[in-house]
Amino acid sequence: MTPEKIERFRALIETRLEEVSRAMGEASANAGAVMLGQSSVGRLSRMDAMQQQAMASGLRAALQRERLRLAAARTRLGNGTLGVCCQCGAAIAKLRLENDPGAPFCADCQENLELSR
Repeated sequence: MTPEKIERFRALIETRLEEVSRAMGEASANAGAVMLGQSSVGRLSRMDAMQQQAMASGLRAALQRERLRLAAARTRLGNGTLGVCCQCGAAIAKLRLENDPGAPFCADCQENLELSR
């Protein structure tokens, strides 16, 4: 990879990491404890709050996984293996990396992985 491409992917990864961190902060604020007191909130409102809390918790888990993927991509960028499939060693398409800089696999290996689940 040329130095210009390395810097472009570094900036892209860092921008995505900042976006994920910001979104995690917002999700954390929405995942607070649900009040169970009958006097302050009705039953349906509590159920809605519990559902929103569960959704926020799921979002936080997904964001945490994305943060780990991006951190791994930053490591691969540093050791010169960003853009190389972690499964088969083939080159990952440039467009795929631009759309998902955390992609560890080429499209074929990713498809095989998803089909095997």
